[in-house]
Amino acid sequence: MTNKTLEDLEFNRVLEQVAALCTTELGRKEALRIAPFTDKGALLRALAQTNEYLSSFENQNTIPAHQCDAITGELQLLGIEGTTLELTGLQRILRMAKTVQEHLVFFKKFKELYEMLFATIDRVDSPKEVIAAIEKVIDKYGEVKNEASEELARIRKEIGTVRGKINDSFNRALAEYNAADYLDDIRESVVEHRRVLAVKAMYRRKVGGTVLGSSKTGSIVYIEPKQTELYSRELSNLQYDEQEEVRRILTALTLYLSDYKELLSDCQGYITAIDLIYAKAKYAHHTNGLLPEISEQQELLLREAYHPLLYLSNQKKGVTTYPQTIELNDSQRIIVISGPNAGGKSITLKTIGLLCLMLQSGLLVSVHHRSKMCLFERILTDIGDNQSIENHLSTYSYRLKNMNYFLKKCNAHTLFLIDEFGTGSDPELGGALAETFLEEFYHRKAFGVITTHYTNLKMLADELPCATNANMLFNDKTLEPIYKLIVGEAGSSFTFEVAQKNGIPFGLINRAKKKIEKGKVRFDATIAKLQKERSRMEKTAETLKDEEVRAREEANKLEQLNDKVKAKLMGYQELYDQNQRMIALGSKVERIAERYFYDGKRRPLISEFLNIVETENAKRKAIEKSERVKQKEEKKATEAEVLAQMEAVRTQRKEERKARVAAEREAKAQQQRTLKIGDRVRIKDSRSIGTIDKIEKGKAVINYGLFTTSAPLEEVEFVQKAQ
Repeated sequence: MTNKTLEDLEFNRVLEQVAALCTTELGRKEALRIAPFTDKGALLRALAQTNEYLSSFENQNTIPAHQCDAITGELQLLGIEGTTLELTGLQRILRMAKTVQEHLVFFKKFKELYEMLFATIDRVDSPKEVIAAIEKVIDKYGEVKNEASEELARIRKEIGTVRGKINDSFNRALAEYNAADYLDDIRESVVEHRRVLAVKAMYRRKVGGTVLGSSKTGSIVYIEPKQTELYSRELSNLQYDEQEEVRRILTALTLYLSDYKELLSDCQGYITAIDLIYAKAKYAHHTNGLLPEISEQQELLLREAYHPLLYLSNQKKGVTTYPQTIELNDSQRIIVISGPNAGGKSITLKTIGLLCLMLQSGLLVSVHHRSKMCLFERILTDIGDNQSIENHLSTYSYRLKNMNYFLKKCNAHTLFLIDEFGTGSDPELGGALAETFLEEFYHRKAFGVITTHYTNLKMLADELPCATNANMLFNDKTLEPIYKLIVGEAGSSFTFEVAQKNGIPFGLINRAKKKIEKGKVRFDATIAKLQKERSRMEKTAETLKDEEVRAREEANKLEQLNDKVKAKLMGYQELYDQNQRMIALGSKVERIAERYFYDGKRRPLISEFLNIVETENAKRKAIEKSERVKQKEEKKATEAEVLAQMEAVRTQRKEERKARVAAEREAKAQQQRTLKIGDRVRIKDSRSIGTIDKIEKGKAVINYGLFTTSAPLEEVEFVQKAQ
């Protein structure tokens, strides 16, 4: 990728935004050096690492923080013999070593979840020895521990003792001279980090010690008592010994750490790398970036693609950013975008180029997850005015020079992006040359997107099998852009419409129309008409979609309401059934109570109540039994094969039962048809047996001995033939 391509697509602005998200200085410097990968394997690893880190923002296994200061200076000192690291430098090394160790433990624990990130840190050895060596010498406050050496412990113990003696001697002197009224009201002060007596000037010769200063007025003289001075000198000697011992300890520690210089360099390299990965993941999080499918074929399918710089800028302003969907493949290698100015053509062009450039630099891109992207060997761009005053080149001369470079580099693995193709010269001649260039790019099977106002280029895109037109939608009423790309149709520049909207007199516009060929006017008018129809269709489709959504929501609401009504009805039915049962039960109780009221007999009363209770309990048992049976049946019904077998058996039994019932009915009917006087019979649902005395008009007169009765023949059951 050339520097011009990076400048045209504003890639450096993306890197600046990524660098701002880094937490370390080395990470920020590394972010500004991001460039397209030349090794595909390294690129795929970088993308996978960023994608894994991005996933950590959404799950509970958060990657530990990695912020720590660089140790570049300390690493340089470790390479110099006899040098000694300062305490601040050792603290920086300790903090970095602890951070790396924490990351090692974390990624080993979650190596299946963060496979690529684990592979990154797995190459770094554990800095446990470095941590142990520094923590043995330095405490959590950044001071050398007393236990760092026996000599240091002894010296510091003596320092404590001497300081106690200094305080004791000073306090004795303070009490003595204060009692003698030699001291000023303030009594004492501090000079050069030493406690001194505030002696009245007139008594300075009566106080033994060394004068260390006086007040501005000269009324007070600051004197260190003689005994205190002796102890202070002893303290100074001990402090010097302490400094020498500390330096010796730090020198020994520095010498020890020099053996781990390479390990510490690897630790710093890892911290820089993980910081860069973090910043790229954070940037993807801010721009809704993701890792699309990387296609092995030459194809580019960007669904709902956003320009990241525009997206972040509009987000701050609270303005809507419109995504674009565009596809390039073997059957559609070149797209010619046309339409009015300020309609979004250049932004669409830059979006395609910048997203491809970002992906090939290891950055995630702002597209829909069903997008596909391939890798190009080079991306060629010609965007902007590009005048060169230093080289005395006009816009058109510069463009011709650029086209010459395109012709040298363009092939089947190239993506070219040209804004306002063919402009800068005579429309007829420049358009013809631009048409020739486009044909050459087409024959070389290059992929590309261009924007233009030239009619001949629109017509060429319509004629070439693997090229197509596209346009940015424009509101035909307000003449304002809609920022939506439509592939398959050329766009009108709305030249005369925009002029009329901006107040150009209608008469001048008509005169302008007469000065150009009628065919061009009709062609542009036809394109404009098609765009207007497309806009109307888009609005109609959106309206229908909204109505469909509303209808679906209403249907869901009605369905929910219906379910609620059904549930309430079932509840009311259960309540009604329960009330009816209670009413029936209450009627029985009332009847029993009324009987007891008249006859006063307790035994029948208790018997009736027990009867009712047993009946109700029997019903409850029957219900519980039926529920248990139902549960068992439901459990069995889950197995389709068993259910099918049961259904088959049930059907067979039904058929047998039906056949048996039919046979019995037929037999009874036959018997009834053959009933004769003298046959012994009984009436259905009765136990009494009688003899037929007479049969007439479909009825039988049955004699029971004490009385006779008549019954229809169909209600009479045969028992025994006449004797």
